[in-house]
Amino acid sequence: MTPRRSTANTWRPTAELLRAAIGKKLRDVIAADLDVLFCGINPGLYSAAVGHHFARPGNRFWPTLHAAGFTPQLFTGFEDRALLELGYGVTNIVPRTTASAAELTNEELVEGGRALRRKVLRYRPRFLAIVGYTAFRIAFDNRRAIGGRQDEPIGSTTVWVLPNPSGINAHHQPSDLAKLFRELRAAI
Repeated sequence: MTPRRSTANTWRPTAELLRAAIGKKLRDVIAADLDVLFCGINPGLYSAAVGHHFARPGNRFWPTLHAAGFTPQLFTGFEDRALLELGYGVTNIVPRTTASAAELTNEELVEGGRALRRKVLRYRPRFLAIVGYTAFRIAFDNRRAIGGRQDEPIGSTTVWVLPNPSGINAHHQPSDLAKLFRELRAAI
């Protein structure tokens, strides 16, 4: 059975709006005491231009969340705020918008990791799910970290590392992503 695709807004930004999005910041989708705070590396231009997380149509975040059982239907980035009703939120390690995460410096990731720790201590989600192995390793100075549950919590928050669901990340197929995200879902 094919999951029902949301009919939410799917407006696409112009090239001019994408250029204007460079360096913009994207508002967190966050509240206190969430079950999971999903954390991307940084917002892409498309997401910043439309004002929603993981909004680029080729990004596999939303199909993966649905396949793993986090959402009752297939959401789009335009429905990111609906996650709050389900007990989930979205933030980023680095708030600066870029065309590619490769444009970020290690210093930005380390500073972003510090800011993320403060945010997690303030909002106290049960789980912090960081999507991006390399970004996690740099931001949290844990060069040997592997995916899944991490040994060190942040306060009372369990840290979980997942692969980056970007369509650019060809290392994980959709079924692999769903399996790894389901492991987090089962832990909740």
